[in-house]
Amino acid sequence: MPFRLSRPYVARAGAPVIRRVDPAIFTSRYFGACLSCSFCRDACCAHGVDVDVDTAGRILAQATEIEMVVGIDRSRWFTSERSPDADAPGGAQVRTQVVDGACVFLNRTGRGCLLHAFALRTSQDYHTLKPIVSALFPLTFGHGTLFVSDELDDGTLVCGGDGPTVYEAARGELAFYFGDALVAELDVRAAATIASATAALSRAPHGAAHATHTAPASGRGRSLPTVGA
Repeated sequence: MPFRLSRPYVARAGAPVIRRVDPAIFTSRYFGACLSCSFCRDACCAHGVDVDVDTAGRILAQATEIEMVVGIDRSRWFTSERSPDADAPGGAQVRTQVVDGACVFLNRTGRGCLLHAFALRTSQDYHTLKPIVSALFPLTFGHGTLFVSDELDDGTLVCGGDGPTVYEAARGELAFYFGDALVAELDVRAAATIASATAALSRAPHGAAHATHTAPASGRGRSLPTVGA
């Protein structure tokens, strides 16, 4: 069950606003070092991703230069439908197109996100062009709650398992988007969650099965969780 934070934390762009956190972010693990992964083949980039309209606008403002990197015409980058979304900066979102079985911005000749690479190559903060959904994945958000993305929770994310927790991997990004105060509060919660889980394991009979967390269904583009008041 998600717990309520001491206060709402507003992202630097004005949205999303985080009020609750699912404690599974402190226990769910995955490989984490994405560009060092030798087995996933960028599987999480096989889908499109939600992009807030503010970020999409910044991408299109540099379309001439980005087209030269992507090699695909800007008219094929985003879906034409704009979906209202209170969690998105600008109040709405579009979605990247899937081209030849992967996100249009996937590096087909190497690894990773071409928007991220382009930003670094042109001395820009990659957050300017990279969607927040991509930057936080497999941590995600919806209706004021931070929680684990469906792909990690249901086992379809091939890099799930050994590695840092979702929170540990996303800690720096959370500090960037929401500030150090959120991270400080989550650090305390993370330590308490791990201590509680360790104590429970020490009391459990040897070989006993332990319950696993089931998070709300989602996709790479977020889900809408059922949360407590």
